[in-house]
Amino acid sequence: MNKIHSQRRPLRDTWRQELPLHIMLIPAILVIFIYHYIPLFGVSMSFMDYNIVKSFSGSDWVGLENFQYLFGMQNFWRSVRNTVIIALSRIVLSLFVPLLLALLLDQVQCATYKRTSQTIIFMPYFISWAVMGGTMLELFSLSGAINSVIDALGGERIMFLSSNFWFRKILIGSGVWKDMGYNMIIFLAAITAVDPALHESAMLDGCGRFRCCLHITLPGIRPILLLLGCLSVGGILSANTDQILVMYNSTVYETADVIGTFVYRLGLEDRQYSVSAAASLFSQTISVALVGLSYYLAYRFSDYRIF
Repeated sequence: MNKIHSQRRPLRDTWRQELPLHIMLIPAILVIFIYHYIPLFGVSMSFMDYNIVKSFSGSDWVGLENFQYLFGMQNFWRSVRNTVIIALSRIVLSLFVPLLLALLLDQVQCATYKRTSQTIIFMPYFISWAVMGGTMLELFSLSGAINSVIDALGGERIMFLSSNFWFRKILIGSGVWKDMGYNMIIFLAAITAVDPALHESAMLDGCGRFRCCLHITLPGIRPILLLLGCLSVGGILSANTDQILVMYNSTVYETADVIGTFVYRLGLEDRQYSVSAAASLFSQTISVALVGLSYYLAYRFSDYRIF
């Protein structure tokens, strides 16, 4: 009995010590449960001919008819194509650009200049797309600052916001510029965790800064790079919908309409609630599959596990 009692006591003591931490988690758990798990009941709308008056209990069950109708829509596959192009471009650039900035700032010796640069680059991350989108619309409008500079240099004004050629590039570029400060800070923190003795040994052996970066710094931060890449893949079918909703218009649907905006118009404007729910379910299912695949590839080729 004494032996059993001695084995249970540490567990009780551990629980007592961790109890405040569990209590602190309760608000976050409640928020996740209310806003993420309870709405999962709405997934059933994808398999119904949903009637807003009859609600869930009175609507007819139609099985997979909504998905058959959805997959036969040409605009849906156009939105899928645009989503993949925009999201992949942003994922690649949102890793490469912050990584390059972090590597360059790591070489800066002046601490004041380094901190100031980090702050300036990081500041746009805290601005919402409601504000940032309006700023982009003003900058690239026909009478905006960009066109004013082009006109002053003798060029012709360009309708950036109505051009399928330019609009997607503006979306991707402004998105990367806004969010690059966040990943840059993470990469800088990872770089500082690399053992300085490795750099000193390499410098003594005649390696320059570029070779030290290539053979010591980059391998040292590879786990963080893989982690950010895996986390980015999960949102590949969202393509930053809030940004596009603020900035786009009907003239650029061909290149800017993504799944999120397609679902928005289908559900709230056309009132095809069941079909829009089916499109959303399809998007989220593919996203979950892509997250699982990215975790497997990270483990398979780099022996890296998040859990």
